[in-house]
Amino acid sequence: MHGELTTPGIKVAASTVWEILTSQGIDPAPDRAATTWADFLHSQADALLACDFIETVTLTTQRQYVLAVIEHVTRRIRVLGTTAHPTAACVTQDARWPWTSLAHRPPTRT
Repeated sequence: MHGELTTPGIKVAASTVWEILTSQGIDPAPDRAATTWADFLHSQADALLACDFIETVTLTTQRQYVLAVIEHVTRRIRVLGTTAHPTAACVTQDARWPWTSLAHRPPTRT
């Protein structure tokens, strides 16, 4: 909270923030952070997608970039597109596919 207050230029001591939180019965942040990374991923799996480029070389020695997405809830990997020369427009177009098609189907847990 102290950092968030100083960003817009509000001058307040960290100890003052601590005193206010303690007087209201709010524990320091480390005590409130009982959620583990694994718990977070499990609770948010329906909404999480991870994407990355995979660089590969074909049998004809042509370099290809494959845009792939993994759905955390199903652990399925989907190839969205491949190109020899990825551009912002190409990636944007390929990235629209999972948002439109995955948003319209119910989540399935395995």
